[in-house]
Amino acid sequence: MNIDAILWDYDGTLVNSVPKNIAITKQILLEVAPRLTGDNLPSYLKSEASYHIANHQSKNWQDLYVNYYGMSEAEMLKAGKLWTNYQLKNTTPVKLFNEIEQTINQIHLPQGICSQNSSENIYRILEQNNIHHKFNTVIGYDDIPSNVQKPNPFGGLKCLEQMFDTSKNRTVFYIGDHEGDVQFARNIEMELGGGSRVIAVVAKYSGADTQSWSYKPDFEIEQPIDLLQIINHFSF
Repeated sequence: MNIDAILWDYDGTLVNSVPKNIAITKQILLEVAPRLTGDNLPSYLKSEASYHIANHQSKNWQDLYVNYYGMSEAEMLKAGKLWTNYQLKNTTPVKLFNEIEQTINQIHLPQGICSQNSSENIYRILEQNNIHHKFNTVIGYDDIPSNVQKPNPFGGLKCLEQMFDTSKNRTVFYIGDHEGDVQFARNIEMELGGGSRVIAVVAKYSGADTQSWSYKPDFEIEQPIDLLQIINHFSF
């Protein structure tokens, strides 16, 4: 079976961005929901461990903000519009997970990133780690309309369309750390139709626990390098 592309999620899959995301969320709360700051700071923003619990239990960032952080619908929508600007301004360090650079460099297939982070921010981190040349395309939150964010397949299809002709049958991998990423992969496959296949891989090394998920991945990896064995299996 020929593999046509490897698509990646970004936060929690390529990079550990939790410290930065917590710092940014606190800044945004000060602006849009000061009632949720200080002594009233949501418990899920008080430690990385707590953040991981909320992040992996929530359906998407909107659900995270409303049902875990306690924002109102209006506050959540305002926060979403501020995220990209705060992402670009915040200087909290973001690090690649162990073995990501090694894994990325050993994949000799077209690679892309579909994320709800800012594409400008993603490119900056890729360049800092000298792996930007390994990615054919990056689609971020700010590259698509707000009403078609993941798990809507719009961004994934846009990413693939920049790589090749999507009217032909394709085999694609999508690696993420969230149930929404698995749903995203299933939705892309449905939109591609025909004999195309999108294989969902969950990165467990950032804390994902798939036991309670309604959408189950095809594979789970304990460390990034495990992906290479799965790719090699499908290449024969």
